[in-house]
Amino acid sequence: MTTTFAVRGDYIQLDQLLKAANLVSSGGEAHAAVEAGLVKVDGRPESRKRAKLRVGQKVHFNGEDVLLVAEG
Repeated sequence: MTTTFAVRGDYIQLDQLLKAANLVSSGGEAHAAVEAGLVKVDGRPESRKRAKLRVGQKVHFNGEDVLLVAEG
């Protein structure tokens, strides 16, 4: 299932997105998921907790896909 998430500004950090999209319950959980290699961005594993994500990118975690869209 793919959901959309509106990005305010130029980008959102990966750890912040995981929390804001309710995929994890805390920043620590977000960091642990990224460190464990469980998060993919555009189909590739992402190891940077604070990777800057921009409109058009897709994040996959725990069976969920989140597509970043422009706000408004």
